[in-house]
Amino acid sequence: MARHQDLFPTRLERKLSMFERLDPVVHTPEERLGEGPLSEDQVREFDERGFLFFDSFFDKAEMEKFIEELQEYEEDEDLKLSEGTILEPGKEEIRSIFGIHEISKRFDRLTRDPQLLKIVKQLLDSDVYIHQSRINYKPGFKGKGFNWHSDFETWHSEDGMPRMRCLSCSIVMTDNNEFNGPLMLIPGSHKYFIPCVGRTPEDNYKESLKMQDLGVPDGASLTRMMNENSIEAPKGPAGSLIIFECNTLHGSNANMSCWPRSNLFFVYNSVHNTLTEPFCGNKPRPEFLANRKSWDPLKPV
Repeated sequence: MARHQDLFPTRLERKLSMFERLDPVVHTPEERLGEGPLSEDQVREFDERGFLFFDSFFDKAEMEKFIEELQEYEEDEDLKLSEGTILEPGKEEIRSIFGIHEISKRFDRLTRDPQLLKIVKQLLDSDVYIHQSRINYKPGFKGKGFNWHSDFETWHSEDGMPRMRCLSCSIVMTDNNEFNGPLMLIPGSHKYFIPCVGRTPEDNYKESLKMQDLGVPDGASLTRMMNENSIEAPKGPAGSLIIFECNTLHGSNANMSCWPRSNLFFVYNSVHNTLTEPFCGNKPRPEFLANRKSWDPLKPV
């Protein structure tokens, strides 16, 4: 697999300054912005802020079968032993399950939801495939947080994603409130790429998926982004949807409440942005983290 020119150098031993993104945020030409479910105002909001929030995008009752299935997974001891299942550090509680669309037919069908695909294609102006899927659990009192990061920085460095033509759809599976560690995003942060310091060791994912240290922007860059843009934490009932651009800085706090928080993530990548060799120079990460086998365009179901 050919190595592309590295336009987004990161994971180096010396610090590089942040720089403006090189790729468009919305890939659809101006004259076709309104051709899809999103209004032109919504498309421009995504372009400017790096994310969109839809309260109750799916009916809460639709989520019940998904929640029942997730509860079964929490009690599945064999699944806990799977490489794609990440446990909380030092505990037996599940932190994440990767490749959820390959485990479950119900979740696989959801990746092909017609309205969801139309929105994704409207923003990326392209057919898409699933680069990664996962469930992030945060059980009451025990669920830990996720450090600030840009997904693209990791996917570029450790997976070989060449350009920023990718986005995530986060579906709220259990009610997200201010107490149970909702997803936090920095609006406007997607407009800059922040190189991170530190060489990436082989199999870094085995540690980073439990607690990320590499790939975390420096404090000065984060302070600038927060002071210029603030922080937002969209909250809503099960069935709500957050769509965020691959370079938008995000993270979340620990769950300090008794109420569990489970969010589903589908990562849609353009078929024109398929993976090359990892830019950090390491061997590719496992398939459950970075799809290298099935790049056929998704068809709505």
